[in-house]
Amino acid sequence: MGIGVQLGIQKMSVFDLQDKIAIVTGGGSGIGASISKAYAIAGAHVVVAARKKDRLEKVAAEVEALGSQAMVVVTDVTVPDQVENLIQQTLDKFGRIDIMVANAGGGGSPPVEKATLEQWNDQIALNLNSAFLCDVSAGKVMMEQKSGKVINVASTAGINLNPGLAAYAAAKAGMINLTKSLAVIWARHNINVNCIAPGFTATEGIRKAGIVPSDTREDGTLVPKLLLPNEPEHVADLAVFLASEASSHVTGELMIIRGMFHMERSDDFLRDRKL
Repeated sequence: MGIGVQLGIQKMSVFDLQDKIAIVTGGGSGIGASISKAYAIAGAHVVVAARKKDRLEKVAAEVEALGSQAMVVVTDVTVPDQVENLIQQTLDKFGRIDIMVANAGGGGSPPVEKATLEQWNDQIALNLNSAFLCDVSAGKVMMEQKSGKVINVASTAGINLNPGLAAYAAAKAGMINLTKSLAVIWARHNINVNCIAPGFTATEGIRKAGIVPSDTREDGTLVPKLLLPNEPEHVADLAVFLASEASSHVTGELMIIRGMFHMERSDDFLRDRKL
């Protein structure tokens, strides 16, 4: 075997997650389900957490079919005791936590001028407080281990804005800032903390809503892939990188994934798609 081939094999190994223990919140569907399966393919054992047990069990079965161990922990990540239970059950079964993916979240409140404080707080709890609870609970374990990877899943709404989802966008902006603070605080413990900000992503739920644009133009030609929304698998691939040794010197970073599906380039986007 030549030295070039040997180096190639060695470099590829830094993307392996063999026998790592990962928690993925919001793991029952969409981006979370894709991350869970991508981690299994990379060799990790996965704890999937969300509120709906039936969805979690389906994803867990798919993880196990890929050769990894899976555990389902029904969790409302806005409730501190339930997050602590998630951490403890993971430790009881696997003895460690290598990767925490704070992915749970979602938008859905009235226009900001019509929203009550309770509705605003519900969005902050789901999209920001949940990351604080999961990150800190897992971080305490990782501090003792002197290693770990924390990955927060925010949104480009937290960078640009989303006037229709003001509370959601504000919470995701807070998550981005929380990521940077934790990265500084925990660097001395060898804990990497990074944030993924997906743009518009064609999850199963989004597709069912009928708002994913066609991949074919009016003249029958295919739209270039980089002019299409993310697929959940695109976000999952980035989550594998951030969980692996390939990102060992990456921390406090915000990584945006959206191809060329940019809000600020909408005129070019529409022209290039000929819509």
